[in-house]
Amino acid sequence: MFNQTKAKTPSEYFKLVPKEYLAELKQIDALIKKNAPSLKPCIISGMLGYGPYKYKSQSGSEGDWFVIGLARQKNYFSLYICALTKEGKYLAEGYKKELPKASIGKSCIRFTKLSDVDEKVLIKIIKEAVKLGGMNTVK
Repeated sequence: MFNQTKAKTPSEYFKLVPKEYLAELKQIDALIKKNAPSLKPCIISGMLGYGPYKYKSQSGSEGDWFVIGLARQKNYFSLYICALTKEGKYLAEGYKKELPKASIGKSCIRFTKLSDVDEKVLIKIIKEAVKLGGMNTVK
């Protein structure tokens, strides 16, 4: 789970990040913005999001979420990829072999520093997430 902040805007979020992680967080932010320019930056649940959308869960509850999320945790960066493949599988899970130094959950890619992951693979994932859109989108 991610550490929530009290940030209300992306610029406020950056001000709350410890200085030793700020440059790298901004690099990841720039990578997302460059490769997903159609996804508007936002803050949802106290973290950076890109591509806000409305979702409806299987239980019927509705809310706001993002296609891609980014957070600085205590010991690592979390990149949330909230997209399913056409086969109904979590997009991030399909890249475990290509990102061996990252810890990958269903929709989360965790890494301690950007140099631990192949940026070309991250770019591929980001672009694919844009095409697939958010999970459980309300249409």
